[in-house]
Amino acid sequence: MTGNPLAAARLDRLDTGPAAPRPSLHDPDRFGEVFDAHYAEIRGYAAKRLGPDTASDIASQTFLEAFRHRDRYDPARANVRTWLYGIATNLIGKHRRSEVRGLRARERLPVPGTDTHADRVDARVSAQGLRGRLAGAIAGLPAGERDVLLLVALADLSHEEVAAALNVPYGTVGSRLNRARKKVRAALGGTNPMREVEDDHG
Repeated sequence: MTGNPLAAARLDRLDTGPAAPRPSLHDPDRFGEVFDAHYAEIRGYAAKRLGPDTASDIASQTFLEAFRHRDRYDPARANVRTWLYGIATNLIGKHRRSEVRGLRARERLPVPGTDTHADRVDARVSAQGLRGRLAGAIAGLPAGERDVLLLVALADLSHEEVAAALNVPYGTVGSRLNRARKKVRAALGGTNPMREVEDDHG
């Protein structure tokens, strides 16, 4: 997490239950705390998906949308962090073509070496970043599957949180994530790309 971890932890403790306070319609200072706690993290997520040039705009739009629609926030459904990731992912969705072009460009970038031998695709995404053959494989995913995979891999959201962020059933998250992992593994030839990197450098 790249935001203010103490502030974020405090807000998440406040905003995870049905009786929790919500970003107030009448208290802009309360919403300022939300911004301070989560802006850097949301910007980092946007940068990983769309690149640094667009990230600040996406993050700013996320908080503008959140502030405009703060009366719709339901703490019984999700904590503030999850809610913001949902808004950011919807905004990123308006840049699908740019995201795919960026992934295709990063497909040509070399993958840094690492000692990690992760079996799960989302762990590989987190370890490698979106580059090399992995970026190309992710570019080929349908938008819904890509969103689920990257919210798990880049934002470290649980299945329940992804379901809340995207406003989809819990079972849909699991099925999309399973399909995404299978497709990425198949696109990589069923091999562990980390081993390939180490073989290339060995």
